[in-house]
Amino acid sequence: MLDLSQYSYGTHRVWEILPGALVWSTLLGALLLSFVAPTIAIVFIIVFDLLWLFRVVYFVIHIVAAWREYKKAAGTDWAAKLKTIPEQERIYHLVFLPTYQEDVSIIRESLKSLAAGHFSPKRLFIVLAGEERDHERFQKNAEVICREFSDVFGRIFVTEHPRDLPGEIPGKGSNLHWAGQRVAEALAKAEPRMRDEDMIASSFDIDTLAHTQYFSCLTYLYCTVPDPTKTSYQPVALFSNTIWSAPAPVRIAAFGTTFWLMAELARPERLWTFSSHSMPWVMLKDVGFWQKDIVSEDSRIFLQAFLAYHGHYRVTPMHVPVSMDTVTGKNYRAALGALYKQQRRWAWGVEHLPVMIGAFHADPRIPLGKKFQYIFNHVEGMYTWATAPLLIFLLGWLPLRLASGEGSALVQTAPFTLELLMRGAMIGVLVSATLSLTLLPPRPKRAHRFVWLVMLLQWALLPITFILFGAFPAIDAQTRLMLGRYLGFNVTRKERS
Repeated sequence: MLDLSQYSYGTHRVWEILPGALVWSTLLGALLLSFVAPTIAIVFIIVFDLLWLFRVVYFVIHIVAAWREYKKAAGTDWAAKLKTIPEQERIYHLVFLPTYQEDVSIIRESLKSLAAGHFSPKRLFIVLAGEERDHERFQKNAEVICREFSDVFGRIFVTEHPRDLPGEIPGKGSNLHWAGQRVAEALAKAEPRMRDEDMIASSFDIDTLAHTQYFSCLTYLYCTVPDPTKTSYQPVALFSNTIWSAPAPVRIAAFGTTFWLMAELARPERLWTFSSHSMPWVMLKDVGFWQKDIVSEDSRIFLQAFLAYHGHYRVTPMHVPVSMDTVTGKNYRAALGALYKQQRRWAWGVEHLPVMIGAFHADPRIPLGKKFQYIFNHVEGMYTWATAPLLIFLLGWLPLRLASGEGSALVQTAPFTLELLMRGAMIGVLVSATLSLTLLPPRPKRAHRFVWLVMLLQWALLPITFILFGAFPAIDAQTRLMLGRYLGFNVTRKERS
């Protein structure tokens, strides 16, 4: 098996080049065909749009199914169900909260949500993980938090990640790597009798507000699913804390991310961990904690476990939600810039491909079918992310204009065919717009009551948002990987009114 601690960017250049090469070959090929052989380009676009329609229908079926599970799970009294399981009393939780330059009010709100849950906060161990680069602010924040919450939770661990350690990329992954090691050492001294198998770790963004039933549901699943230490636990991620004050493109992108994840929750065989989620503490120790030299630590930790256990690791869907902030900025333009950087950072998950291929080649114990499934899903997902919006909304109409003088039946009927396919695909927009209203938090008093209408009409911006904050960041990320211009970690600004 490939040792991920020995892997670094540039180790497998062929596989780093592949995703970007596929994307640019498709876009440039479609553009060239539009001028050289527009009829062939039209056929290609019609087939692509037809496949896209099938994909939209498939997507709608899964998000509706996941939405129903979400409503059911959010309304379930998991605390009552948990009382029927005697062994649940031995389970404790480690909640990692990495922070950098956030105001203490953001941290306080997250801890309040943890304390207000139906699961005993005395069985929650909080890990407040700061950065030496933010030493003065972090130490002040940590002092305030310890003073206010030391009697609320079982323990509060405070760690400070040193700056400029060798072999690291400054960011969340390296912070968590340091914090995990320090907490393991502290637990060995303070709680020597506590078994690793009785600890569940949660990696939360600092702005995460957990549902009141989150840890009850998580503990119930951990006590009831088969082989609980060989699975991570993925909740529904709602980017809704500041949704009412966010610009329309930011809101659309936030809901789009939530719906993508909900569709993945309905297909656990292809599910990876994303954003705030939970995992067995024993697994974290087995893999040596989070990698310290990558950007996409939230999904990489799943891949680390999958490889360490030779493919015998999975993600269990949790339909109970956590909510986080949307991106923000000092003004409208800054917020859109922050959105682009956030989407590009998420699209940087393409960095997993060369690691997967190298590790799969080195480990014959991973079933061949799983190897193919994970590689195909990853390549296809990143490829579609980067190409579909441009092929559908821009390049798809270019050959029609260039071939407008031709008299063939295909050319003459193509506009009507494409229009029909696009109308069919509108079902995805209608379902998303409708379901988005059910995921909104209570409307604040400062928001006008007619903002509900805006929340519906904003979906007319989907094609523009799909291109500017979907395709472009994905192309950017894959091109950077292709050219060896590796991306660093970009911290999402946290700010609330």
